[in-house]
Amino acid sequence: MRIHHAAAAVTSAAMLAALTGCFGPSEVTTEPNKPAVKAADEAKAPAEKKAAKVAAVGDTITLTGHDEGLKVDATLKQWLDPAKSADEYIQPQDGKRWVAAQFELANTGTAVYDDSPSNGTQVADADGQRFHSGYGEISAGPLMTSAAKVPPGDKVLGWIVYEVPKDSKITKVQFGLNSGFADQTGQWAVK
Repeated sequence: MRIHHAAAAVTSAAMLAALTGCFGPSEVTTEPNKPAVKAADEAKAPAEKKAAKVAAVGDTITLTGHDEGLKVDATLKQWLDPAKSADEYIQPQDGKRWVAAQFELANTGTAVYDDSPSNGTQVADADGQRFHSGYGEISAGPLMTSAAKVPPGDKVLGWIVYEVPKDSKITKVQFGLNSGFADQTGQWAVK
């Protein structure tokens, strides 16, 4: 009987280790891609300028997904707080407002980027509350497609809308591939 329980424990531990290894550690990346700089210019830069920069509006973060060859350069192009409805009849709920992030997702890998981008994104406020994307047509422009199928070398651009409490101070926007289940998530600071 003890041998049976010991074998079950070893099997369970092996399965847990295998599952953990499949998904790998999660990582939140806040440092944007570095612009191309000549080595001589980089050597001249003072130490304080070499400190890691936190990604902000306009910055690009390269993200990888679960599928082999899935790599996307995600750029937070614009941030709106508040975002205005394009339809007078569809408005945020009472006590809430819309904010919106415009993302450009450029497929720099070798696999097709096939996902619903808004599923992999959320915003966070100064108190640590997080909010997933919602629905709302905004006056700033077209929404992100709900079914992106982007071949290597191509890109997709669109707005993602979030409904948040009126008094919430949104400070971060996050985006990840594989509907947010990829091991790597990009994070941008917003004001």
